[in-house]
Amino acid sequence: MELDFGPAVRGFRDEVRDWLADHLVGDFAENRGVGGPTDGAAWEVRLAWDRELSAGGWLGIGWPQEYGGRGLGLLEEIVFEYEYARVNAPYRATVNALDLLGPMLLKVGSDAQKKRFLPPILAVEELWGQGFSEPGAGSDLASVRTRAERDGDEWVVSGQKVWTSFGIHADWVYVLTRTDPQSARHKGLSMLLVPTDQPGVEIRPIRNLAGQDEFAEIFLSDARTGADMVVGEVGQGWRTAMATLGIERGTTLLPQQLAFEREAEALIDLARARGALDDPMLRRRIVDAWISVRIMRTTNLRTIAELTAGRTPGAQATTAKLYASTRHQQLGQLATELAGPAGQIVGEDYALDRRQRSFLLALAETIYGGSSEIQRNIIGEQVLGLPKEPRP
Repeated sequence: MELDFGPAVRGFRDEVRDWLADHLVGDFAENRGVGGPTDGAAWEVRLAWDRELSAGGWLGIGWPQEYGGRGLGLLEEIVFEYEYARVNAPYRATVNALDLLGPMLLKVGSDAQKKRFLPPILAVEELWGQGFSEPGAGSDLASVRTRAERDGDEWVVSGQKVWTSFGIHADWVYVLTRTDPQSARHKGLSMLLVPTDQPGVEIRPIRNLAGQDEFAEIFLSDARTGADMVVGEVGQGWRTAMATLGIERGTTLLPQQLAFEREAEALIDLARARGALDDPMLRRRIVDAWISVRIMRTTNLRTIAELTAGRTPGAQATTAKLYASTRHQQLGQLATELAGPAGQIVGEDYALDRRQRSFLLALAETIYGGSSEIQRNIIGEQVLGLPKEPRP
């Protein structure tokens, strides 16, 4: 895939390409494409790569210079993400802070919070986890039961969070919690920043189907954080959370979409090697898989066009997430079928090859970031104008 973003950023594009060519070497080059939103593979290498990016000034390039960023525009950010994905660089270990918390603080955080937290994020000195989902409150975040009570100059937080990506590495978590005990659903929620290195915070890894433990559950038992650690207004945490998820729907699908294209190309190579293209039924499924990744590209370009025009992405952001997650699962299923019995054999200590790991991890894509059921509800209610789903 090759895109030209115009003459205004060609010099910047060339700078990105030259830097990546000079620095994506050694262990970093050996781990091209490693990692993902639910893949904690080669963690230490990826963390070292993030520090390499930080030293080169490539983290937070759109963030203000006073916080350690480069103060560039959205188009430069998109060009960087595209070039980064094009060379199949390792998935950034600090993605929670870079793509979600940082933009949230820039949008609604206090000046003191920005000065305190943004520079360490860009210097890769503090790692963050997201404390949103709970048992019984996953896609339906308005049902959160984690509570925080004010005690003088501190908040006292109790509850349980689950499915925190890379939570075992987190120095801090941003936690959606209920600060008004009389409230229900979307009201009375607040976004708190909570340090993990304290009594009352226990983080337990969750091992997934691929044998990895990048997910974690977090138990908060009278954990404490400062009264000034509320992001946005007290009681307006739902608005803050939705702003964060809106950021997540922006350009974060672009690297994934390029990875899916590479998987589709590898699928075609595998089909040729096994003579599967001679089977008309399999050939049709392979062509359909290739068409699906081209549709993902088109939808992503529409989203980028909305962002560069200064508009919030519309329905295509939701449809893109729904389409990409379901079709990627089908792509992995087809690749596994084409691999035959060899595709079901794992290495020593359950070591998986890249195709097997992608297939297993894709099973979670229709859940995290908003389940497919929730996405369909959004499309039905907000796009098609259908009646809202009844609540108990």
